[in-house]
Amino acid sequence: MDVTSKTSEVPEEPAGTAVTEKVWKAGRLEPMPIRKLPDAPPSMHILGPTVFLVALGVGMGESYMWPRLVLVFGPDIRWLFLVGVTLQAFVLLEMARYAMATGESIFFGAARVFKPMMWFFYVAAILIYMWPGHLSAGAAAFEEITGIPWQVTACVALVFVGVLFSLLSVIYNFLEKLLGLLIGLLVVGTSVIAAIVGNWDDLGQTLQGMFAFGFFPEKALSEAWFPIVVGSIAFAGPSGMQQMWYTLQLRDSGAAMGSHIPKIRGLRSADQAESMPSRGFMFDTEDPAEMQKWKGWRKWVTFDALLLFWGITMLVTISFTVLAMSAARTNPDVASLIEGGDRDAALSAMSDAFASAGSPILGTLFFAFIALIGLNATLGLFDSFSRGQADMTYYFVPGAKRFSMSKLYAGFLWGVITFGILILLFGPADGPAGILDILAFLSTFAMGAYCIVLLLVNNKLLPKPIRPGPVRNVIIGFGAVFYLGMLFYSLIRFGVVVS
Repeated sequence: MDVTSKTSEVPEEPAGTAVTEKVWKAGRLEPMPIRKLPDAPPSMHILGPTVFLVALGVGMGESYMWPRLVLVFGPDIRWLFLVGVTLQAFVLLEMARYAMATGESIFFGAARVFKPMMWFFYVAAILIYMWPGHLSAGAAAFEEITGIPWQVTACVALVFVGVLFSLLSVIYNFLEKLLGLLIGLLVVGTSVIAAIVGNWDDLGQTLQGMFAFGFFPEKALSEAWFPIVVGSIAFAGPSGMQQMWYTLQLRDSGAAMGSHIPKIRGLRSADQAESMPSRGFMFDTEDPAEMQKWKGWRKWVTFDALLLFWGITMLVTISFTVLAMSAARTNPDVASLIEGGDRDAALSAMSDAFASAGSPILGTLFFAFIALIGLNATLGLFDSFSRGQADMTYYFVPGAKRFSMSKLYAGFLWGVITFGILILLFGPADGPAGILDILAFLSTFAMGAYCIVLLLVNNKLLPKPIRPGPVRNVIIGFGAVFYLGMLFYSLIRFGVVVS
């Protein structure tokens, strides 16, 4: 293992003596001390930190944005979803590589390479996630059920999320269980309803559309639709910086070297939080026993990526695509309504498809599912945003360490909630759909940028035995070109980022 020696004084030793500690020197920041990897858990499991990505992946993209595209362009447009969600599964594995090897977030890794890269994401998170898009779309669905204005519901939900997170002792443990329960309800519920309202032909066309590579109708290249298509691809799974925040949830779950880092607590228990170390840790990659444990951890996270993340996300989007095709039969004019500017017509049409299963109550149930998705995604997003900003602030803002990580987390949580309420009440976006489209397209730039960061961090900072292979690097490099290429094409071709 390519380690450097670091001499440190140990008070218990006689005067004049010193011991050397093996460290891994990575980038321009403090070296990482060598510590033992914990034993890996069984690779097959039900819950884990990937539940956060599933909660965010099974969100408004799968249930709203992609069904809307299917209603306008047909199921063959879904090959782009397959490309997007498969690419994100590989991103998940590469994000996990650095976080599990060091116990550090990918933001800390970016700072080790070049601090301005980390500051870019610090600012980007604020600019992107001031838009409460998921929650506003869910609140709009709740308005269909109750008649309560969506702005009121969204504001109340934001305050609820803040109070809930502030009262929890250890935030991660509760959220993992809650999100797992909500995802289970969503997956089972949508699958059952899709089976009732759809038919075998709908399912066949949905599956066939996944492999209609190259299908891209001329209308999708228009100024009105191309930015929305790009944003929808970004929303094929967790969008924007959610994959980067996943490295913090891995750390709080105690995955691999994250076991050496204390957990974040709610504001009520913030004074009980342990002090955070000034950097992460590395394990000895020259030790065969340690490398065997590392392989176990990689199997564990690969199971998460392929079955829990890719599989569940794909299952839910198949269910919603079947519903969209049923909606097109129930409301033949829905595509014209959407193209005419009534972007919320997709929700109404899919609700009618639910109701066609035999009862108007099922139409109401559809809106309840959309509202649940909005709340589900918001729980994950606000927790993730607060973790990411608190992590970067604690380590890189001068003087921030006089506050605990838990108190910084609470500060960012209530800050984004307050700003979100102001946006909902006085913001410039034209309703829930407009907010969601802005969030989706802005997310694309962050995703292209984090692919570049992943290549640099994993290939420059990690020991050679645990660096990614050439195939993984090519895939992540393709991700950078894919996301940024679509973004700049839209800017150059149409001069806009949102229609």
